[in-house]
Amino acid sequence: MRILHTMLRVGNLQASIDFYTKILGMSLLRQPDNPEYKYTLAFLGYGSNPEHAELELTYNYGVDSYDLGSAYGHIAIAVPDAYQACADVKANGGNVTREAGPVKGGKTVIAFVQDPDGYKIELIERKTADQATSL
Repeated sequence: MRILHTMLRVGNLQASIDFYTKILGMSLLRQPDNPEYKYTLAFLGYGSNPEHAELELTYNYGVDSYDLGSAYGHIAIAVPDAYQACADVKANGGNVTREAGPVKGGKTVIAFVQDPDGYKIELIERKTADQATSL
């Protein structure tokens, strides 16, 4: 078993696609529209299934916002440098809600950003094998 995708409902599909592609560097993999049932999907990711998990954005015609509720936590994305990732997010108009720094009680460097619908994305600094050996 493996995770295939995570689905988020969004109020402005193009704004969300722009955030995940232009600010977080994902690719738009496919975008099926279903007018009969009044929804459009957008699948994004850093690669496609089955090698990579995808993010499915669901836009229901005419719904421009959702109550995120108190159960949603965040999506986590590995980045080589959380400080640089925050600078890049800000430079591209994104919203950093927690600047890069060590997690409380630990050494792992994390940051949080927020997408146009208010969903939180955690950026977790993970050095690649090449980066770790050059430090």
